[in-house]
Amino acid sequence: MPKPTKRQPKTASSPEKRRGNTRQAWQLQTAKARFSEVFRRARTEGPQLITRQGTDGVVMIPVEQFEQLVHRSRQPTSLVQFFRASPLVGLELDFERDQDAGRDVEL
Repeated sequence: MPKPTKRQPKTASSPEKRRGNTRQAWQLQTAKARFSEVFRRARTEGPQLITRQGTDGVVMIPVEQFEQLVHRSRQPTSLVQFFRASPLVGLELDFERDQDAGRDVEL
C-alpha cells in the first residue's frame, strides 16, 4: 500500500509573485524545503530571489551568469586605467627609429 504524502498549500510550493514585478521571490523556508526546484529554475528561468522575513536576501543565479558578472567587474573602466594596470607598466621600451632616407622612385 503506498504511503500517503503530505500536501502543502499552493503558496508554499511555488514562489510568490513580487509586487509590480515579474521576478518571483521565494521565502527562505520554502527555498530550503524546495532547494532542487529553486536550483532548477535558476538554471532554466533565470535568477531566483530568496527573501527572509519579507526582506530581499539573496539571489541564486547560474554559475555562467555569475562568471560574466565577475569578469565585467574586473574590466577596466577607462583606457587610462587599462594602461595603468598593464603588465608592461615600468618596462623601458626603445621607441627610436632608424633614420631611413626612403628609396629612389622613377617617375
